[in-house]
Amino acid sequence: MTKISDITIIDDDTITVFGLRKLITSSVECNTIESYSNGKIALDAMTAFFNNNQQIPQIIFLDINMPIMDGWEFLKAFLELPITEKIRINIVTSSIDPRDYKQWEFFKNKSHHLITFNQKPINRNKITEITQLA
Repeated sequence: MTKISDITIIDDDTITVFGLRKLITSSVECNTIESYSNGKIALDAMTAFFNNNQQIPQIIFLDINMPIMDGWEFLKAFLELPITEKIRINIVTSSIDPRDYKQWEFFKNKSHHLITFNQKPINRNKITEITQLA
């Protein structure tokens, strides 16, 4: 089983968060799995981690459509943080809007982080693939 230090889920849907937590804990050894219900709360946490020299999560699962600050707004602000580690950011969405796919391509090509686009629902095989940090 893969060992990951920290994973974060940013999604306002409690059922999705519950499902991802179950899949992650049954597929990966992980010190912590944090979840945030919108991008603003998550960004504040990531900024605090960075400013206090704390571990940034190695893997982030990011929903696009959320209240207060959506996934795209979070991603734009997160990419402005001068984080040197390569974070695996997994957009997890039920959106079939081609503009969301184009938006992902835009962000994917302007960052050293590994940003992937995944359709909901995520299954155990996908979790295993995502958590391979090589």
